[in-house]
Amino acid sequence: MPRIFALKLIALCCVILCLISCSKDSGDIKTLLGTTLSQQTIDAFLDREMKALNIPGLSIAIINEGQVVYHRVKGMADKQKQLPVDSLSIFEGASISKPVFGHFVMTLVDDGLLDLDKPLYQYLPNPDIAHDPRYKKITARMALSHRTGFPNWRDDYPEKELFIQFEPGSEYHYSGEGYQYLAEVIRHLLKTNWAGVEAEFQKRVAHPLGMRHTKFIQDDYIRKHKVQPYDQSGQWIDKYANPWWASRDSVFVAPTTLHSEALDFSKWMIAMMNQQGLSQEGFTELYKPHSEISNGLLQQDYTLGFTKLAVLNRAELFTHSGNNDGFSTYFAFDKDKKWGFVFFANASRAGEALAQHLSYRLLLSGTVWKIGVIVLVFVFGLMLLLNNLFALLFKPRAVASRVRKVNLLIGLTVCVWVVVLLLLMLSPAYGWINYLYPLALFSVLLLVAFSLKQLRKQTDTQERKNSGMIFQQVLLTLTVFAGLLLIFVE
Repeated sequence: MPRIFALKLIALCCVILCLISCSKDSGDIKTLLGTTLSQQTIDAFLDREMKALNIPGLSIAIINEGQVVYHRVKGMADKQKQLPVDSLSIFEGASISKPVFGHFVMTLVDDGLLDLDKPLYQYLPNPDIAHDPRYKKITARMALSHRTGFPNWRDDYPEKELFIQFEPGSEYHYSGEGYQYLAEVIRHLLKTNWAGVEAEFQKRVAHPLGMRHTKFIQDDYIRKHKVQPYDQSGQWIDKYANPWWASRDSVFVAPTTLHSEALDFSKWMIAMMNQQGLSQEGFTELYKPHSEISNGLLQQDYTLGFTKLAVLNRAELFTHSGNNDGFSTYFAFDKDKKWGFVFFANASRAGEALAQHLSYRLLLSGTVWKIGVIVLVFVFGLMLLLNNLFALLFKPRAVASRVRKVNLLIGLTVCVWVVVLLLLMLSPAYGWINYLYPLALFSVLLLVAFSLKQLRKQTDTQERKNSGMIFQQVLLTLTVFAGLLLIFVE
């Protein structure tokens, strides 16, 4: 009987392995940690989120293995005219302009046109801050890593004058003003106007990467296909009634006026993953942390344009969010795994919540159900481990001690496999999860079969009916059930 049972378990594991292997070719989308999601699950999630967060329109793309595997346009480009978002629709990128501009700047550094550590005033004095001699210490590196001491925007303050808050280079403070000063320096170095800076960006970044409709300054195509902006309550925003936006309509505003959509923008993300368009030294500088934002389990730094997130120094995500009046955006990618996602929305501030929900409830590890089942597997395995370890240490003559030893081994095996798989999820080799998970399940099932065999060998029926043994059987059943459930839960 035990041999037949073991053969059945082997057959079951073979079927499980086939199911998992087949699922890899079924169009499923990989999460950051290697689990999979169906396109239907993602579609339904986005529909719910757009309704809950009052997002009129959305453009989103997901990248697996350096290729776009999911692209959707949803909702309304113009609510009043009932025009839907389509593949031609263009959004404002807001602050995801910053990492793209950082990449553009590094092409100039690679060509020797700009020195990251040369004070910017030596290229172009800034009369708006000339009254404070500390500004002469500001470099391109400080501007890109938000260490200039400038405010985000001078217009946020009643005086509407540029000022310095701290010694340049000594602290981190998010600043669009620093980026725009650097853009003015580049305009001066190129001996051109803002349209000329746009042309140089197209030449160095957009055209080589095939980004046909990604621009800082709007052209006729963008004006024709640009979606309408809406506030958090869903009301249309007349952006050009705001003097700030009206005055910058034809200006290359480095930190905030990039226009694009998810599919076009994903080409730049893939190039960043593949490290195309810069020298190795250029990418090293671009990705290197320059400003610490927060530390702890989740380390957060700012590079020369990106927010860099690291978990236990094993997984690194390069991200940035963006918020303009009527628009919100977000992207994240792991360049080692060549995984990422980006979205554009025509709603103020809603992107912050959507980014969090997409990340923590879906795209990082799967749905909350998936996370819950992983936790259950670990908890049941840990309970088996601790329960039997306690009994064997303090009740060495307890009934069914041989069964307890086997169950102790089962609990230890489950815990070790869960930790191994979690560590693997954080590594570039996360694709191996699809093969190691069936092996883990197979090893646990074989140990369970051996445990049941030992239980049958108990000659005293009272031992088998002992409450402790009943509890053991329940724990074994729950552990195996949770392990099998991982296959079917997204």
